[in-house]
Amino acid sequence: MGMMKFKKFIAILFLFLLIVPAGGCASSRDQSLAYKSPTDISDPLEPINRVVFSFNNTVDTVFFEPVAKLYRFILPEFARDSIRNFTRNLQSPLTFAHNILQGEFSDAGVSLGRFLMNTTVGVAGLFDVAAKQGLEYEREDWGQTLGKWGLGHGFYVVLPIVGPSSLRDGIGLVGDSLSSPVFWYAYNDANREWVYYLPTALEKLDERARLIEAISDLRNNSVDYYAAVRSIYGQKRYSLVLDDPYAGLDFEYDEYDN
Repeated sequence: MGMMKFKKFIAILFLFLLIVPAGGCASSRDQSLAYKSPTDISDPLEPINRVVFSFNNTVDTVFFEPVAKLYRFILPEFARDSIRNFTRNLQSPLTFAHNILQGEFSDAGVSLGRFLMNTTVGVAGLFDVAAKQGLEYEREDWGQTLGKWGLGHGFYVVLPIVGPSSLRDGIGLVGDSLSSPVFWYAYNDANREWVYYLPTALEKLDERARLIEAISDLRNNSVDYYAAVRSIYGQKRYSLVLDDPYAGLDFEYDEYDN
């Protein structure tokens, strides 16, 4: 997909998230309650969401999961770790910016320190030497920042291929793409599009490979797989906004942590 098509996709996604009937948007009171009960995310589009979810599940079962298994079979663990370290390092400038926007200046120092240390000593981020010095990885995004500013989930939405999201986090996805330095570097030259797409694809592939067993267990053992994923999504995003990995969670967080 060329850069022009990508920009059209971003525009369509943004408009979709804004023009869905207002009845689907939670009121301020509803959004406040959602934070007190993180599993209770509004889902007025459930019939549509279930169709998209079924499509995504089929694509995942037929394509993404086998590719993820092949990826994990071919590459040794140290190589996969290097890929994760590299893609995480690319996100560090954005995480730093979000730390500042959220008023978390101590975390901003950690993000900046991680980026400088891993980019240099860690050979362009292939090695996470910062973590060995006590500077642990923590990713931030626009959805979390908007949540910190008091914006609730809004309504739940399942995006094609992308998967679970919400009105707030869907808009955040657009913001994440448009605020990425890598995106704008690629945007300025059609011959550099791969610079944006390749790391993004590798990041998602590596994430999927690390969740093979967790997703398989959830898919096979859930009475309602759709409802289970929705609940986990709401809980996880709630915990990330609070910067508490166990806030409001009733499942083993690490199993579903990307």
